[in-house]
Amino acid sequence: MNVLVTGGAGFIGRWVVDRLLKDGHQVWILDDLSNGEESNIEEFKSHPGLRQFVHGDIKDEAALSGLFEQGFDICYHLGASINVQDSIDDPTTTFNNDTLGTFFVLEQCRKHGVKMVFMSTCMVYDRCTDETGITESHPTKPASPYAGAKIGAENMVLSYYYAYGLPTVVIRPFNTYGPYQKTGGEGGVVAIFLKNKLAGKTLNIYGEGTQTRDLLYVEDCARFVVEAGYSNAVNGEIVNAGLGRDISVNDLAKLIVGDEDRIRHVEHIHPQSEIQKLLCNSDKAGKLLGWKAEVTLEEGVRRTEEWISKSDLIALP
Repeated sequence: MNVLVTGGAGFIGRWVVDRLLKDGHQVWILDDLSNGEESNIEEFKSHPGLRQFVHGDIKDEAALSGLFEQGFDICYHLGASINVQDSIDDPTTTFNNDTLGTFFVLEQCRKHGVKMVFMSTCMVYDRCTDETGITESHPTKPASPYAGAKIGAENMVLSYYYAYGLPTVVIRPFNTYGPYQKTGGEGGVVAIFLKNKLAGKTLNIYGEGTQTRDLLYVEDCARFVVEAGYSNAVNGEIVNAGLGRDISVNDLAKLIVGDEDRIRHVEHIHPQSEIQKLLCNSDKAGKLLGWKAEVTLEEGVRRTEEWISKSDLIALP
């Protein structure tokens, strides 16, 4: 198939591209490099399946229109502003990228009859209240402009399924981590903790550290994303993906560094956006896609640490 991946030079995006190329598809990447890095896709530049990398903006309607003339079968729409704290400080940028930008991509999908797989987030959910985990029918709570912008985009994506019969699916992966994730302020907690461990620094935890996360290894996530595009069974649906196990940030820090003397608690920057408990129920993904997470947290952390230690990220400030 001919496939477009927006945000394909980003952390999850490069793994989605990797999977699509291995599956034999022709892939185009659109990325403005505000979150992604061209170096993430350097190894694919010589791959015959990578047709084009476009350094461009999903809000550029003229450029989008020209790109969609290529004739795509699926658009994996991952391009977005992704930082919760940034969305609180600058909601305009997040809304324009995540809601308005999604609308522009969606319009091109409608005009050309292209299936859209829309990457949403577990951050749209209210806190988990029991050990069965968060299902897709769990209440949403837009505790940040990031979550609000994603919910707005989700509703537009699903409206195109109902109004136009366009095949669309909303996917909500839980906290994803692994190689190629940024290890700085915009990175995930696993990557940041591992970088600080390897650099001999303390691991700083926002608040009390009792908040829990369901951590999904990036290759499991990419497999989920890609298969949502292949299957008609998920069209018009919202589908979760997670490990199905949550861990407190305190326990995660102990798992990573071992030495509790290297763990420090600091004041939360935006406590109002915190979700106290996140635990994913992926039963729907299992039923409709036959998908389940395969990489344990311990194994995923080991692989990520190995990658960070081999990369030059450790030398960066």
